[in-house]
Amino acid sequence: MNKPKPANRLIKETSPYLLQHAYNPVDWYAWGEEAFAKAKAEDKPVLISIGYSACHWCHVMEHESFEDEETARLMNENFVNIKIDLEERPDVDQIYMTFVQLTSGHGGYPLNVFLTPDKLPFFGGTYFPPVNRYNMPSFQRVLLSIAETWRERRDELLHSANEVLGEIRRVGLTDATGAELSKDQLDSALQSFVKYFDAANGGFGGAPKFPPPMSLEFLLRYYKRTGSENALEMVKKTCTKMAHGGIYDQLGGGFHRYTVDAIWLTPHFEKMLYDNAQLARIYLHLFQVTKDEFYKRIAVETLEYVRREMLDKKGGFYTAQDADSEGVEGKFFVWTPEEVTEILGETDAQIFNFYYDVSEDGNFEEKNILNVKNSIAETAEALKISAEKLKKVLERGREKLFTTREKRIKPFRDEKVLTAWNGLMLATFSEASAILENQDYLEIARKNADFILENLQKDGYLLRSWKDGEAKLNAYLEDYANFADGLIELFQVSGEVKYLKEAKRVADLLITEFWDEEGGAFFFTASNHEELLVRSKDFYDNATPSGNSAAADVLLKLSHLVGDEKYERFAVAVLRLVAPQIRRYPQAFGRSLSVLEFYLYSTKEIVILGEKGNELEREVWNTFLPNKVLVLAENAEENAEFIPLLQERKMIDEKPTAYVCENFTCQKPVTAAKELKEQLV
Repeated sequence: MNKPKPANRLIKETSPYLLQHAYNPVDWYAWGEEAFAKAKAEDKPVLISIGYSACHWCHVMEHESFEDEETARLMNENFVNIKIDLEERPDVDQIYMTFVQLTSGHGGYPLNVFLTPDKLPFFGGTYFPPVNRYNMPSFQRVLLSIAETWRERRDELLHSANEVLGEIRRVGLTDATGAELSKDQLDSALQSFVKYFDAANGGFGGAPKFPPPMSLEFLLRYYKRTGSENALEMVKKTCTKMAHGGIYDQLGGGFHRYTVDAIWLTPHFEKMLYDNAQLARIYLHLFQVTKDEFYKRIAVETLEYVRREMLDKKGGFYTAQDADSEGVEGKFFVWTPEEVTEILGETDAQIFNFYYDVSEDGNFEEKNILNVKNSIAETAEALKISAEKLKKVLERGREKLFTTREKRIKPFRDEKVLTAWNGLMLATFSEASAILENQDYLEIARKNADFILENLQKDGYLLRSWKDGEAKLNAYLEDYANFADGLIELFQVSGEVKYLKEAKRVADLLITEFWDEEGGAFFFTASNHEELLVRSKDFYDNATPSGNSAAADVLLKLSHLVGDEKYERFAVAVLRLVAPQIRRYPQAFGRSLSVLEFYLYSTKEIVILGEKGNELEREVWNTFLPNKVLVLAENAEENAEFIPLLQERKMIDEKPTAYVCENFTCQKPVTAAKELKEQLV
């Protein structure tokens, strides 16, 4: 009988990723002073290994190296070993990822970096194989080589490490004077998107292909302002191709992380909360613009996936679902023609398999990822059946296959709750509740906001992560900014002033704790954070918005809602700092570009007085109005001091009444939806 493996000290952690490594023979530490004190006392270098629970190659390296007794022996004898959950400690990751990118030209996960006991990095890379292959040295060879160099040529290591430290410090610097902000920047950004647009498949550039929700949001806003059909076409093409591709879960809803090809077919199968928050929102906005029910369906299916799979009963949203199940990537999601026939019967299966590209040869390791090659009309014509019949067969087929799939072993789910990512999903459920007139979604948003406020704060400051009743780690800039943004959206759809007050409180903390008085913009970590090698700043909108762009967005909206220009000054200072970088590489600044659209063009300040759910309110959400702030109030007197937009406002003839102001000028109050519609154009 196998003896149970002894646990290492990670067994005391709450992070699902760290717990995955709790039974490795490696003597792992979590990031903290204990590990570095040991390294100093024993004069050993430190190995930090960074990953996240839904990362496929992190699992591969764990299995090949960290579960291997001989590799573990080399690690334990020569190094102090630290395991880090990237999602809990993006502050640490940012520093050492920058080091690896500067020294090797690329980065990714798992990230393995060797440090001095003073946290100075001197060598690093990503995945290392267990034996020499792919033109890469084996991990054991790397370990032995580093250990020998540390013993015999330490001076060389320290000299090059100090040189690179200077480079790392320069990475986050911007020209403190910044640039003037102008419409030309938006026009040249559009041209850059046109240049890199994949006209055949949607999206930008080639393989691997990541969903670009922030870039799409900018393009939609650009279209709204200018009427540029080109901008709208890029959004429609990309959203249609993604929704038909294997990157979208055709049965269960929701999007996978990215595809390894340029045609959105073969995904890396993990599903991340932040992707689905941002993508559901862009489909909602595209539905508002086009009124095409297809985009609405994708948004709803994505939100329903999140509600079903990613929502804790207390109200928090979970972080991710893994790519692997039963140790095999994608196993949960793929099908053979025989399986489909067995479930649907010969006739329906023939139709279903044709539409969803299921074949004997398969499109993924001899199995099939469901995806759509032809439209309903084209398929109906090819199969000589009516479009109505086709739709019924497909709907029936999806339901039956989904029910069968639910009996399979599901991918691992990372059940920690991160404040920043919850803020993104809070904003999406809030907006969805108004656009789709769905009370359930409003309830989910409310419960989520209340959950974060009650469980992820300490002494009034936000915390980063919650799991199994335990919240911990100081929140970062992105946590404050995204959560404040979600609270503002919830206020705009619910009219509940407590959420705006909380958003203002969080934004005030964001300014006092993160603002850089000397260089401008916001630091990634708060002033009371532990001291790291550098105090970095984050400007790029990668998979999630940068803390600086989300903060600028929040502060601009807040300046309109509470009538305080101070907030706008901070937002503009950030935009001026990133403007020169946007010009060079617009694709990395999708959220900043949207904020720039909001700032450079006039904002509609809309007040609606009267009982909730009236037709005026519905009219506002019937249209895509990115440049707006909205105040709903049963009566104007109660909160007029806190929200100046409510001052001197009254209902007309006791009917729900709308006030629309823009550029310091107000239009006449109206009580009919038709009149409001004209004012919103």
